[in-house]
Amino acid sequence: MARWFARLALLLAGIGIALGLAYGWAIGRYRAPGPLAQPVTLLIAKGARLEAIGRQLTQAGILERPLFFMLGVTLSGQGKGLKAGEYFFPAAISAEAAAEMLAEGRTVVRRFTLVEGQTVRQVLEALAGEPSFGGQLPIPPEEGHLLPETYHYRWGDSRKEIVQRMARAMDEALAQAWAARAPDLPLAGPEQALILASIVEKETGLAAERAKVAGVFLNRLRKGMRLQSDPTVIYGLSGGSGALERGLTRDDLAQPTPFNTYLIDGLPPRPIANPGRAALEAATRPEATDALYFVADGSGGHVFARDLAEHNRNVARWRAIERNR
Repeated sequence: MARWFARLALLLAGIGIALGLAYGWAIGRYRAPGPLAQPVTLLIAKGARLEAIGRQLTQAGILERPLFFMLGVTLSGQGKGLKAGEYFFPAAISAEAAAEMLAEGRTVVRRFTLVEGQTVRQVLEALAGEPSFGGQLPIPPEEGHLLPETYHYRWGDSRKEIVQRMARAMDEALAQAWAARAPDLPLAGPEQALILASIVEKETGLAAERAKVAGVFLNRLRKGMRLQSDPTVIYGLSGGSGALERGLTRDDLAQPTPFNTYLIDGLPPRPIANPGRAALEAATRPEATDALYFVADGSGGHVFARDLAEHNRNVARWRAIERNR
């Protein structure tokens, strides 16, 4: 009997050693660099089970075979905690590192940039055309009420949610700009500052000019002069897209719309684009200037004038530049 127990003990010890070696070998494979030769981005679907994820990683070349991945995840207790989303897997990533990435939800961070001067319509068209967003487009917000910035998001984030973030960011930026405004601005409130900022945004792309352009428009408002801003005319003619596929004509300038500042007094009824922070700052803290006019100078900027005679000379020079082109 004693001999039988001794043999059983040896057998069990051998099995234990074998299992220990097998476990150590499996863990080694689980932690070893994987076969992936080049980095790859992969989308893990919502509700995918452990077996399906293992097969997907294997088909993508991240795992040599799903067995060690599934065993490692199960033994670590992560089996039900793997998260869906878009993941970037570096070359030679181990099964263990891939499992940790999925368990922690370290998904790819994407970027969506709202460019200064885009209209709400243009922003929503861009969102509609980006397949990494989820959900339907929201009801269009008011023109000018989305802040141009780069927004971070993850695959599947809703279009409605990112538009809400843009709107909250604009509310905060506008409130900050209005709180820091210069004294005695001829503006009734922050909404008028937003309208002016949108015009400044569309009139010039040069940072050094924004505050001076704002100063010109504010001078004209103080004197009761019409703003005569071409971008406002374009907005009214384009149905809110903010762009025409041709140049403005004399007939366009005579076309009555609520946004034609050649025909209406004061500011248009709402913004004509989404202005950036710099344009908001220019509209609320303009440069002190005695200029009342400006026109393109042919180099991407503008030349400013204090009176109509000087402005007409500048316009004549601009037209000569256009003819020579």
